[in-house]
Amino acid sequence: MAPRRAAALRGGEQSLREHLIAAAARLLDRRGAAGLTVRDVAREAGVADGVLYNHFADKEELLAHALHAHVRAVEAALEATVPQPGEGTLAGNLRVWLDRALALHAAILPALAGLTTQPKLVARLAELPALPGGDPGVRAEFADYLRAEQRLGRVAPTADPRAAATLLVGVCHDLVLGRLLDPAGAPPEPDPELVGALVDTLLRGVAAAGSG
Repeated sequence: MAPRRAAALRGGEQSLREHLIAAAARLLDRRGAAGLTVRDVAREAGVADGVLYNHFADKEELLAHALHAHVRAVEAALEATVPQPGEGTLAGNLRVWLDRALALHAAILPALAGLTTQPKLVARLAELPALPGGDPGVRAEFADYLRAEQRLGRVAPTADPRAAATLLVGVCHDLVLGRLLDPAGAPPEPDPELVGALVDTLLRGVAAAGSG
């Protein structure tokens, strides 16, 4: 093993492939996918540039695996916050779901920045299983939660869980993407009062009594 490889892995249990994926995932977390080079990843990993090609066909294959690893790590960190149907109050649980979804999007969306300009990376992602987090995952999980609450009688039988879950994801896009697209914007930390108002609106709807 070359000295730089030995230094990078000394004292750890990771394989070199896993080490490279972890290094790329850290860069994606900090910088997003736009403009990342093989040299950037190699320096982060503490290995020579050419080492990456011993384990991956190209940079895009490595970044695709790194995106998966990053999303899994974010989801794992937030897993304990998922409310269970029938526990707590419905309003409190909706707030937890919204806070969790916002945190998930705030952590994941920056890493996905620039994907639209990298068709080779998008193609590599398409070769892997669907990303474990992001919109489809959050939407499906929240809709399943609402269906479970419906069965318990805590959500109205006329409510559409899929529509409510789509609204939740739309809120995340509005609050997180808007700030990410503004170079001078503050970190995506939504106003707690706004989050409370969103939960109240989701619970009560917008129609006045008797309105059709």
